[in-house]
Amino acid sequence: MSIAFVTGITGQDGSYLVDDLVADGVEVHGLVRSSDEAVEELRARHPGIVLHEGDLAESASLKQLVLDVGPDRVFNLGGISSVAFSWQHPEQTARITGLSVATLLQACLEVQQRDDRPVRFVQASSSEIFGNPPSSPQDESTPIRPTSPYGAAKAYAHHLVGVYRAQGLHASSCILYNHESTRRPEAFVTRKITAGVARIAAGRQDVLSMGSLDVRRDWGWAPDYVRALQLAQQHETADDYVVATGETHTVEEFVGAAFAAAGIDDWRQLVEIDPRFIRPAEISSMQGDASKAREVLGWSPSVAFDELVARMVRHDLTLVEDTRH
Repeated sequence: MSIAFVTGITGQDGSYLVDDLVADGVEVHGLVRSSDEAVEELRARHPGIVLHEGDLAESASLKQLVLDVGPDRVFNLGGISSVAFSWQHPEQTARITGLSVATLLQACLEVQQRDDRPVRFVQASSSEIFGNPPSSPQDESTPIRPTSPYGAAKAYAHHLVGVYRAQGLHASSCILYNHESTRRPEAFVTRKITAGVARIAAGRQDVLSMGSLDVRRDWGWAPDYVRALQLAQQHETADDYVVATGETHTVEEFVGAAFAAAGIDDWRQLVEIDPRFIRPAEISSMQGDASKAREVLGWSPSVAFDELVARMVRHDLTLVEDTRH
């Protein structure tokens, strides 16, 4: 039986990846920091998975865990997930999002050498490695020039993948652009929008407080992006791939689509701008060119922007309705 080791297993992408791996008959091991509600939900949904308590920042124990599990595939989805948090905690971000990847890659290489069998590694990279890119859309050849501690940590990890690939490890990096789903936590602006709109529609909230509405992003459906991780892992040759829809929308368009999905057309008086939510060194626009992923992996997005937003809003309207009973 194939054995997979997944970091960030309780997050949005990790939860979808586990669904796919379990359906494929893979023995799944995951790294969790401690037992919480997300861990218990994951255990309830997939009782057969093996969860190990640990920390990406503790390199010695992390490496030993990978050596003990002996996986043939490793997906690194863990790390600091907030650009704003990375500005407040740059050193912690460097350790957890950057240095931990060195530990994981070295452990994978040692398992491969010890057991004389291939180990495949996939890094969930980020469009933030490009910073404010000089051209649009961005592809795998775009210069890596991060503009935040989060982007810098992801860039270090991205380069490490290439270093270990040169050493004979099947190590791929998927440069993921923004991707959302009903499993996004409300700490992310997209879910904050859809949950807030649902509460406004239900009379539970008065206004939606936002930062800049002008920021433009390339948004996709999270399960599609998780499928790209799997395709990269399964491909004969390891490589780097931009994963994106190629379409951009502003935060204002996202807000408008969310209100429209809730049946509210005249929404502007329901939104207020709060400077506290404007991030430092905000990247104004990001647009990915996933031509390589399409041509080499056969990957393509399956959910359009308006439908993505509508799915999230419908989910949050259901949650609001459930709390009434």
